[in-house]
Amino acid sequence: MSASNSESAVAIVKHYLTLAFRRYQKLHVFGKLVIWLVVLFYICLGAFIIVVTPARIFQYLYDKAKELSETSWGWLALGITMCVVSVPPLVGHTTLTSLCGFAYGMKGFFISAIASLVGSAGAFLMLRCLFSERIRRWSAHNEKWQALEAVVKAKGLPLIILIRVSPFPPWVYSNSFFASIEAVSLWQFALATCFVFPKLALHTFIGSRMAALSDGHQRDRMDTHTKVLNGLLVGGGLLIAIFTSWLIYTLVQGHIRKLEGFSPEVDELAAEAVEQYDEEAPLLGSDTSHS
Repeated sequence: MSASNSESAVAIVKHYLTLAFRRYQKLHVFGKLVIWLVVLFYICLGAFIIVVTPARIFQYLYDKAKELSETSWGWLALGITMCVVSVPPLVGHTTLTSLCGFAYGMKGFFISAIASLVGSAGAFLMLRCLFSERIRRWSAHNEKWQALEAVVKAKGLPLIILIRVSPFPPWVYSNSFFASIEAVSLWQFALATCFVFPKLALHTFIGSRMAALSDGHQRDRMDTHTKVLNGLLVGGGLLIAIFTSWLIYTLVQGHIRKLEGFSPEVDELAAEAVEQYDEEAPLLGSDTSHS
């Protein structure tokens, strides 16, 4: 790696660390408390994994996933749960997608794909119907949102698809994000959601490989080469998911900032509206109609 590339990577890391710290400073005391509780949770989780051992934990999870897949209603329960977590502020969509692969193998992709499409469309309609008046009040006093509305209305479906496949805003907030943009219709949103299916397939695949390594009986029948290969597939899948998410987000932000037919100021405001949606969230935060 050249010196210029190293400096560029360091600059990017510093930028996002600084951005994260600034966002943390802007949080209310309750928000900061939630973050520290999450940190404490992961510390306790790590300690629990060390004490109980990963092998016993993953074997238990595999056994329960196997029981779920053998019941006649298991796929339905998993699908309904995915629909529920598509409504903000609930989380867990990616975890449940991996669980589909963990329990059903690559067949779980069909569960995650259908449930994701139905759940996101349902969340879109519910938020659009319940908060349409609030959206109008909020956007009337927000220059970033007005710029984003104008850009999306002019560029249409291609731009909607690009933003939808971007990892930011995250899944559940992306549903509320598009519900907040009146220029986006339900059919456009549903079609754009279909372009997320490759990412769902990747997470399902990772879950299926993790299942193979979690079961002690399957591991005992594997030779060292097969175990290493499965481990590399899981690790490689995670790296691919992280890299593609970062790449798509970077490309989307760059594309919005260089859209033709709009002034640089409008493009910049629209890009910031996408980037900072989790901070402003017109359907989830307090009423900011006069902010």
